[in-house]
Amino acid sequence: MLEKRDFYINGQWVAPAKANDFAVIDPSTEEQCAVISLGDQADTDAAVAAARSAFESWSQTSKEERTALMQRLLEVYKARSEEMAQAMSMEMGAPIDLSRAQQVGAGSWHLEGFLKAFEDFSFDRDFTATEKTLLEPIGVCALITPWNWPMNQIILKAVPAMATGCTMVLKPSEIAPLSGLLFAEFVHEAGFPAGVFNLVNGDGAGVGSQLSAHPGVDMVSFTGSTRAGIAISKAAADTLKRVSLELGGKGANIIFEDAHPKAAKAGAIRCFRNTGQSCNAPTRMLVHKSRYDEAVEMAAETARNTHVGPASEEGKHIGPLVSKAQFDKVQALIETGMGEARLVAGGLGRPDGLNRGYYAKPTVFADVTNEMTIAREEIFGPVLSIIPFESEEEAVAIANDTPYGLTNYVQTEDDEKRRRVARRLRSGMVETNGQGFAQGSPFGGYKQSGNGREGGAYGLEEFLEVKAVSGWAAE
Repeated sequence: MLEKRDFYINGQWVAPAKANDFAVIDPSTEEQCAVISLGDQADTDAAVAAARSAFESWSQTSKEERTALMQRLLEVYKARSEEMAQAMSMEMGAPIDLSRAQQVGAGSWHLEGFLKAFEDFSFDRDFTATEKTLLEPIGVCALITPWNWPMNQIILKAVPAMATGCTMVLKPSEIAPLSGLLFAEFVHEAGFPAGVFNLVNGDGAGVGSQLSAHPGVDMVSFTGSTRAGIAISKAAADTLKRVSLELGGKGANIIFEDAHPKAAKAGAIRCFRNTGQSCNAPTRMLVHKSRYDEAVEMAAETARNTHVGPASEEGKHIGPLVSKAQFDKVQALIETGMGEARLVAGGLGRPDGLNRGYYAKPTVFADVTNEMTIAREEIFGPVLSIIPFESEEEAVAIANDTPYGLTNYVQTEDDEKRRRVARRLRSGMVETNGQGFAQGSPFGGYKQSGNGREGGAYGLEEFLEVKAVSGWAAE
């Protein structure tokens, strides 16, 4: 078990104001792997005060100074990547190979993307010959991050805040806090000034709510459930602080009659990746009736061939769900699905041979309609729902008939159809034919999937105020 860790405030590791221990559970074993402290109002106030005190000087540093520190942070991150991979694998159950390649890799990839975007980023922009538009840091930012892609989300928030001259308080998920604590070590080792980056552990009802309502916080950037995003928005309303939200999703993967022969297999694999615990997972597979039976069998076979095992085990398997609460939620929704649709793979309980740990069976439902619970709710587990359609018009209507709008997917060899459908889908991102997004591409959603954009230049702009200045003499 790891030693208990304190908070990082004003460049130092400090003890909490009062003892409030919280056990971190390894989801592969259900055993305690660490103990952290949960903060209270005094800890939140101290962290915000440190960030507020540091803002004036940090906001006035040059672009070159901030770039040098971010480059140093990237060097530290890469040098200590194995520590980070082990921490995330243990705390949230990502298989170690996935943790090394994708969980750790997502962080370095985004950090590199921000550095590239920052090279050509201008804070002073000519509007007319005598008017200037200035982009200035918004101030103290509360960063509230989830457990499913820890470094992906921490870096998507902390690095652009640093780059733009903001100071911050990070509250990582209490379920998976070890990676956040390790990141604080990286920031310290990189040499950032005291108070620029602060970390307080806590739960949503405690530190999360305190930061959201805090008068000393100018902005909240949150990634997590839509339910929590609504609560944060309400808490932030009294102080009219900016709120940037990246929330849930229920992505549709539209497979047209001319899609690649293995489109259904690829879609199922993508759905099950990270044990289905991704907000942009393609959890609704919409298949043209001419390919429907084939797709159902292919997805079911993929589920049956998907190995489930401990996070410490090397290989291309999927690990456990993150917690007992998540396991219970997924099991309840699978049970609901069994009363609504046709179960073709998986089902209730743990996979054979696993009697301890929060493991779920990769599960596929066929003959789903978009009104069913399993087609409406974000399950956040390895559960795929397959829905038939007859026409392009029907496919678009089904895909858009959801409160969410994060990522949709289109599979067709007809370029004109692919572009036409992409324009009609109401989501912040549309991935077509398995082509991933470029570094710095804006990540975010429509509707109840949120209102912000993360990554690259769009992510930098989230943390900036816009100031118009007239009568600016030519330089």
